[in-house]
Amino acid sequence: MDMADKKDAPTAALVVGPDGLVSGWSESGRLLLGWTAEDAVGRPLTDLLAAPPPPGFSDSFDTGPDHTSPVSLRHLSLRHRDGSTVDAMVTAHPLGGTEGRALGHVVTVQRWERRPVIADRAFEQCPFALGVYDPELRFLWINASSGRVIAHSEEQVLGKKYREVLPEFDRSLFPERDDKPYTDALAKVARTGEPTRLITVFRPRGSDYANAWATSIWPVRDAEGRVRAVANWGFDMSAEYWARQRLLILNQASGGIGRTLDVVGTAHELAMTSVPGFTDLVTVDLFDEVLRGEEPPSPAAFAPGDTLTLSRAARHSAQEGTDRRAGPAMPVSHARDSVAARCLITGRSTVQLAAEPSQGGEWAFGPGLAADPAHWPPGNPLIDESIAADGLTGRITVPLRARGALLGVVAFSRSDRPEAFTADDLILAEELTAKAAIAIDNARRYSRERATALTLQRSLLPQRLPSQEALEVASGYLPTGTDAEVGGDWFDVIPLSGARVGLVVGDVVGHGLHASASMGRLRTAVRTLADVDLPPDELLTHLDDLVLHLASDLQPAGPFQPTGEFGATCLYTVYDPVSRRFTLASAGHPLPLVIAPDGTATPVPAQPGPPLGVGGLPFEATEIEVAEGSLLALYTDGLVASRERDVNQGVTELLRVLNRSATSLEDLCDTVMDALLPELRTDDAALLLARTHALNPEHVADWDVEPDPAEVPRARKFTLDQLDAWGLEEASFVTELVVSELVTNAIRYGAPPIKLRLIRDTSLICEVSDASNTAPHLRRARAFDEGGRGLLLVAQLTQGWGTRHTTYGKTIWCAQALPDPEPR
Repeated sequence: MDMADKKDAPTAALVVGPDGLVSGWSESGRLLLGWTAEDAVGRPLTDLLAAPPPPGFSDSFDTGPDHTSPVSLRHLSLRHRDGSTVDAMVTAHPLGGTEGRALGHVVTVQRWERRPVIADRAFEQCPFALGVYDPELRFLWINASSGRVIAHSEEQVLGKKYREVLPEFDRSLFPERDDKPYTDALAKVARTGEPTRLITVFRPRGSDYANAWATSIWPVRDAEGRVRAVANWGFDMSAEYWARQRLLILNQASGGIGRTLDVVGTAHELAMTSVPGFTDLVTVDLFDEVLRGEEPPSPAAFAPGDTLTLSRAARHSAQEGTDRRAGPAMPVSHARDSVAARCLITGRSTVQLAAEPSQGGEWAFGPGLAADPAHWPPGNPLIDESIAADGLTGRITVPLRARGALLGVVAFSRSDRPEAFTADDLILAEELTAKAAIAIDNARRYSRERATALTLQRSLLPQRLPSQEALEVASGYLPTGTDAEVGGDWFDVIPLSGARVGLVVGDVVGHGLHASASMGRLRTAVRTLADVDLPPDELLTHLDDLVLHLASDLQPAGPFQPTGEFGATCLYTVYDPVSRRFTLASAGHPLPLVIAPDGTATPVPAQPGPPLGVGGLPFEATEIEVAEGSLLALYTDGLVASRERDVNQGVTELLRVLNRSATSLEDLCDTVMDALLPELRTDDAALLLARTHALNPEHVADWDVEPDPAEVPRARKFTLDQLDAWGLEEASFVTELVVSELVTNAIRYGAPPIKLRLIRDTSLICEVSDASNTAPHLRRARAFDEGGRGLLLVAQLTQGWGTRHTTYGKTIWCAQALPDPEPR
């Protein structure tokens, strides 16, 4: 009889006579204990016991009148014919005859199992992989599920070491995830007796998919507590594991894609996020229009048979790393019948596999379902053996689309890892591409807006500095980095009357087109106010009023319209080469640096007023005298302030760099910009450098005029003599007429003291000053009018004329071109 017969034997029944001898034997007794009726009948019942009978055993077969109920003998060990022991539950049932005569007992014997037979079958049929190993990791037992997973039967592995049967478990399937070999975990539990749990990723034999198993390993101890074996169970959690891995990749993409408003930078972020966690190689091809910030082409514009040419914006490989080109993106052509071209035209993704993938094993709930054809969208996957020539096992090509615009195409390729793409991988690729497409389109739109703002900004700044003799001037301007919008910094150089020069720097609050447009308004306003020769403090006062009006214009007209914000700082200075006086006033702007020819910094005793647009507080003008050859530095706070240093540190650094030797003022300006500005700037920076010159005293002549009409001829003679001394006889006629008219008007309508001054600069300047604040204005004289033609004559004969008010009166001036100016 084999073990199956023992386990499946029914309850045995036998008859024991009053003398304790077996008098009857059933077939079930043979099945249970192996004895036949011939062997058992006539023998004492005690011969069937494997051990001496327990105390009270004979009393259980007492045939007295008090023993008429069944008596359970509980658990007894019976001797099988083959020498083995059978644990059984034995019950004695008394037999009675007529007149109460005792005939013996009917004894029932039922096999007693501490672990029922069905429990063995439960473990054997368990869908989880179960196994038991000795401390040396030799197989002691595995169930059927474990055998299917390792592709070995129990008979094939019993007595063999784990590492001999499954050497692939001694290495990690994905080293980048820091997976520990499974055998190390088994050995550690056997050595320490401490249970553990882990997730193991491996590829079953014959499968194209990697499975993830949740495993528990625990020690098996004997009665004394010693570790006699190691047991484990494993559950295939591939669906949950890979879903979590995809979520982790998407989470990484949320924080890693779109960090910069740069098209190429975002393409690199997409490629680097996907490798190596998802694929081995990613390429991002974009239309040239997208790289330029323009509207991308429509698929309807692609003519049949055309080859689509895009630019390779990013390429990242697990083996080669990222291809970061310093130059422009390389052009890439896609034939009309290529997968990439079809994806661009149809707007649908395509999955290419080098070979038909196998189905996952019956335990592989995740990949098995994901690889099911029912999960693939129509037309996918496409079995394309040609990609194997490129060393690829699979490729997912996804069009880059955002807000209805087609931006390019992305290719996710696998080469090193043999597991095939699944339908879930296609979903992940499309999700990653969608995130990147929005970020790239935002960057494209920003690039277009930034290019527009930058073009506007540069068009509003001086294209070239005007020619004048008072100052040698150089300027520098750099917009913000690629991650920020263009600001509203500006500078200007304005020639003024009397050979003077106005220097201006300013900074508008905010960034973008609004800031650039506001900067243009302010620069125009400053030039207009400078043309009427307002002192710096008065000019800023008028400019402040203008900003207040502009701010009120930006207030919302309705309750649901946004409120505009407008404000600015400005520094306006005037340098006079005749007196070498430098006059300035600031509206919340950093004061200029004045460096003497010997390199020492000249303090500027001034306090900046409030920024423009605040109103209420007056602006103060400060005047200092500077030596010839001094260096004036006007700048915006974007040059000296940054995240790494405060304004004071920046000013100190600026002074240090300005004292460096340079071949020219332009070189010094470039040196300052390079030294002080980081690569990633968050604000615009403007710098205006000026080297002062003093006008030669011999090129200035003045004469005090008495308030008497008889002085007019003397003034004309003084003028002619001075022009002769300067060799400007050709300008004598016009200058004589101009001086006569201006001096006459000053005597007639002005107030003493009256002074005539001639200045020979790039032009010939004639100035007449008096103490009256009444300013003349140009009038059109009629044919029969006797007066009113003087200023009209001056305006027609000269390049320009004007009035400059001073603290003590006014100055009427005019300038005329020199016929042949000599170099100063």
